[in-house]
Amino acid sequence: MEEIAQNTSSPAPEPSGHQAACEEPLVLEARLVAAGEEGGADAQPAPSVALEAPVEPGKTILVVHASVGSGHRSAANAIAEALGALREEPGFFERYPHIPRDFKVEVLDILEFGRVVFDGDKTASLFIGATRPFYDLTWRYVLTGRLLWGGGTIWGRVNFPKFTQYVARVKPLAVVATHITAANTVVSARMLTGQKFPLVSVPTDYETEGLWPHLYSDVFCVANEAMAETLRARKVEERRIAITGLPTRPTFGAAHDREKTREEFGLPQDRRVVLALAGARLPKPYQHFRASMDELIPHLHSLEGFHFVIITGDSPDYTRHVEDLAEEYSIDNLTVLGYVDKMPELMAACDLVICKSGGLITTECLNAHVPMILLGRAYGQEKANLRMLTGVGAAFSATTARELFDTLRSIQDNPGSIQAALINASLLRHPDAAKDIARRTLQLADPAVELPTRTGVRHFLHFYWGHKPAHVR
Repeated sequence: MEEIAQNTSSPAPEPSGHQAACEEPLVLEARLVAAGEEGGADAQPAPSVALEAPVEPGKTILVVHASVGSGHRSAANAIAEALGALREEPGFFERYPHIPRDFKVEVLDILEFGRVVFDGDKTASLFIGATRPFYDLTWRYVLTGRLLWGGGTIWGRVNFPKFTQYVARVKPLAVVATHITAANTVVSARMLTGQKFPLVSVPTDYETEGLWPHLYSDVFCVANEAMAETLRARKVEERRIAITGLPTRPTFGAAHDREKTREEFGLPQDRRVVLALAGARLPKPYQHFRASMDELIPHLHSLEGFHFVIITGDSPDYTRHVEDLAEEYSIDNLTVLGYVDKMPELMAACDLVICKSGGLITTECLNAHVPMILLGRAYGQEKANLRMLTGVGAAFSATTARELFDTLRSIQDNPGSIQAALINASLLRHPDAAKDIARRTLQLADPAVELPTRTGVRHFLHFYWGHKPAHVR
């Protein structure tokens, strides 16, 4: 970072010596929840679902995710919360007379049903450094062109027979899946049990990977038209595509008192506040992000128009590390926060967010009306997110600490670029996405509605040949 110091208007002083808070805690996790029950930012994960617990068949909507990162959980909880909110609206049961008045919403982690149970978070964190290109290869190029996956019973037969047994007992009204493994396992269970409940697939990034069960998802709820165009090339009919946006909790799109929030967190009212989301449930995926922030911190004093807030999450060691750096370099325009349970309010009080290009965190920024700098080298779905967001001008990007510094300095010199990013972000902003997905689910749960997929067929493996992709990769 020596070149950065040479380019600043004032030299850096001589040294005197991310559980991501960006991701909200779980609202409903692997437990039965009466529709309309309130969750909150301080809600704690509940015990795993009891597979042998008594159930009333035909009265439950399942929302199934996989604990591979926190975004899929966040999306599932947002949809469950939206189903509960809709239930409290006047005339709900008149609009949806086929829904039992005592229906329940159950949020499940599909990995807990595996014959071989593994930690999805830790598995995902293996694709770091030298192994990351393999993740990009498998996510982005295998089966994402013309040879496509339709769906099949292999998922239930090989690793998730417990989920098939559970579905046979619950006989769900409908199932929403926010992860590719969950969606495929639901298709498998439906084929094996012969049930006719609808499946709503909700990819939580700005692209759909080729292993989603394309032929047996009744509706794909996607972020924008570009994602819909990808599905059309995969022979997904128009009636099975809904452009809803990605689901987030409604508090991210709500109005918050900016001045009050800044006062609460001890932030200045007369500077642009930049929020860096460096906390993480597992720190390994954030190694490069944190390393870039470490390089940037000694030079924050030269960005005089900004005040920086670094979220370190539930990591005392990392918190002390950042505080020590700030003290060592006498940085006075930096606030270090650990775990924060008012992230929607804090985002709304800031002028800019530095974050990774995860699907849910970027969508939360969009809905909170705060521009982003996407930091780090992106692979897999994060690369798709980065390309989508920067392609429409809704976000800035930086791979290294030097690029991050130059981007911040450019924004400081041209503050209008922030407003331009906000305007461009309106193309992707759908604050009511969770409710729109919930409404689609409730409509399809009507037995009188003919499902667009063939629920009575069985395939162990079903591949097919698609049209020429709309977006060449």
